[in-house]
Amino acid sequence: MFIIAGLGNPDKQYERTRHNVGFDVLDRLADRYDISVDVRKHRAFIGKGIIEGEKVILAKPQTYMNLSGESIKSLVDYYKIDAEHELLVIYDDINLGVGQLRIREKGSAGGHNGIKNIIACLGTQVFPRIRVGVGEKPPGYDLADYVLGHFTRAEREQMDEGYDNAVQAAGLILSGRIGDAMNEYNRKKKEQV
Repeated sequence: MFIIAGLGNPDKQYERTRHNVGFDVLDRLADRYDISVDVRKHRAFIGKGIIEGEKVILAKPQTYMNLSGESIKSLVDYYKIDAEHELLVIYDDINLGVGQLRIREKGSAGGHNGIKNIIACLGTQVFPRIRVGVGEKPPGYDLADYVLGHFTRAEREQMDEGYDNAVQAAGLILSGRIGDAMNEYNRKKKEQV
């Protein structure tokens, strides 16, 4: 069984913001694989289904971004999964161009408070993740205002492609092909630089 957690903030005011791309990718996964993410458990909205032949739980923590680890730790413990191999976390990254992906099997938080909390709660930084680029903060902007802001129309088009790529990458990861996902989607970022 896999848990796929998309990170974001729960209130309506945060919908479609840069910081909520994890929720947006999770919504795309849910739509593609006909999974309803509407049961509230473990301080998250969850949905159970099958993706690429694997049983999955899609999870949208409702703890606010900075406490995402509390919800994810509860899910990992309850379902007795191995976070190093059966947890996939999807979240925003300001160090990547809009819609670009970076897939890793492990790593530091890189300044992302949601990931910092997950690492602290799980006691490991070894778990697969898909980072979805939201673009670098423009000079003079407050970081919180930037990540809680909305995309421009042009950026939304780029993000649509990024969301679709993240869904495809998740499918590869679930089918045991994380190396293929990294080769395909990490490479694309380098080509467009």
